[in-house]
Amino acid sequence: MAADPAPSSSDTPTPVPFELCVYLAGHVPLDQYLDFLEAEAVGVTKSDRRRLSDDWRAADDRRRHLERSERQLLEGEPLLADEEPLQPLPDELAAMAPAVLEHPIFRRSFAAVPAPLAMVELDALVVYQRTINLEHVRKLRERLGPAPSARDVFHFCLPLDRPPSAPVRVRRLPKDEYMFTCDSTDLRFLEAVSLEPGQLREFDPLGPVAGVVGLVVGFGSNFLNVISAEGRLVLNNGNHRAYALREAGVTHAPCVVQEVSRREELKVVGGGRLRRDPDRYLSDPRPPMLRDFFDPALARHVRLHKRTRHVRVKFTVEEESL
Repeated sequence: MAADPAPSSSDTPTPVPFELCVYLAGHVPLDQYLDFLEAEAVGVTKSDRRRLSDDWRAADDRRRHLERSERQLLEGEPLLADEEPLQPLPDELAAMAPAVLEHPIFRRSFAAVPAPLAMVELDALVVYQRTINLEHVRKLRERLGPAPSARDVFHFCLPLDRPPSAPVRVRRLPKDEYMFTCDSTDLRFLEAVSLEPGQLREFDPLGPVAGVVGLVVGFGSNFLNVISAEGRLVLNNGNHRAYALREAGVTHAPCVVQEVSRREELKVVGGGRLRRDPDRYLSDPRPPMLRDFFDPALARHVRLHKRTRHVRVKFTVEEESL
């Protein structure tokens, strides 16, 4: 019998780019769990619904068990009864704090509410992000090193001179639009600013410049940041670094603590899910926590389709004489 012909290039399946992530299955409603995995996970289809539903029920059973067993949450006591989740910086790190507190990025990013620096117990942190990218964690662990000192951890959590985490590609589109593309999901629109002509560098204008409007695209401040509200600590930025630290055996980390005294302030300083559903994270008897990512009964390793971040900026100009 003749051998089967070698497959043509069109017969060879094209590998699907994916990202290996940890996903908090135990803290998501069933409909959202199914919709998310069917849309985002590589190789998952509606035919997997029975298996996925059984898996979700097992994770939800674990969440219910934790809700019943962690009575200190129900009674409004600290997450860890034997230790305060917030502690002052040790003297060695306190001496490094002024450089952070006086940095222009810090002063602009954390101006809305009081924001001191403190040591936080990682296992006491409530989280609202549901996925952790393990490739990103691997790169962070390499940066952190095998045996980080307290000063290493401080700079890891509160960097002052961080370069962009990934290259950014800029493309001009028709109709006065620009597209910024990056592999980092931290890429975002920062602000619109008015600049004086003297602030321009290496620019040859078509005529005398009256003023400049700048539409600024970039990255967040990247300080490890928690929100202290209603007796709980919610991780607001730095999820991957917090995960990498805990995976490395670090139990406490220096961070920015935004002190929120009323719900209205969350609309200014809180992230998306925390703003939309504060009760889920501030009042629920057993909210999702950073340590849950390390509980195999609650978290799942999943292959998610690789995503690229796009920021589209568009402007309009109107000229008239009245």
